[in-house]
Amino acid sequence: MTETKTGRALRFRVLGTENTLQFENFTTIVAGYTGRDEAAVQHHIDELAAIGVAPPAQVPMLYTMNSDTTSVAENVEIDGHNTSGEVEPVILRHSGKYFLGVGSDHTDRDLETIDIADSKRACPKPLCSNVIEIPDWESFEWDSCTMRSWVDGKLYQEGTLATLRTPTDLLGILAERHSNDGNDLICFAGTLPLLDGEFTPGHRWALELALPDGRTLSHTYTTSEGH
Repeated sequence: MTETKTGRALRFRVLGTENTLQFENFTTIVAGYTGRDEAAVQHHIDELAAIGVAPPAQVPMLYTMNSDTTSVAENVEIDGHNTSGEVEPVILRHSGKYFLGVGSDHTDRDLETIDIADSKRACPKPLCSNVIEIPDWESFEWDSCTMRSWVDGKLYQEGTLATLRTPTDLLGILAERHSNDGNDLICFAGTLPLLDGEFTPGHRWALELALPDGRTLSHTYTTSEGH
């Protein structure tokens, strides 16, 4: 992991406490192909290949982002007309402690057919400024969490996290493939199928991650084209 943020810090509030987290030197990873059902993941890879998207070198695939693109802003600038977001649970590590957030892997869909990593790096990675501390991933009810997204007011994705690799599994793979450089970590941990099966460009994106204990993480962002 080599791409970190050393300038403007990201600040998060820990729900239910007065605590805040400040991320300064951190690594941002977007994990792709994180479905638990390997056959379904392969089917998805085959579907993408049919529209010109090259298969990943590894499953799951870990894409290192330029962390300057990670943003808690309510409006983000994008380049290109054919971009869209996808809701994702976000695993955060700060000073050795773990937290859960919700974010969007906003992606350039035209560039995706040429290079997936570049298509992800071409867009900001919005996420909520509120997070929940997770003392122990093993006892956390990951599978019972429900995640949704809306684009311009229309429900776009909905389902539980039971279809995604668990944080324990994903963090183990991350540890195997990358040395621990001591930086804080922000990891977008995977997404859900699109309800209508088609990427939809839009202007306003709403994200929600509901925990079984009634707590909810949410974030809404709008996009504007950069100059």
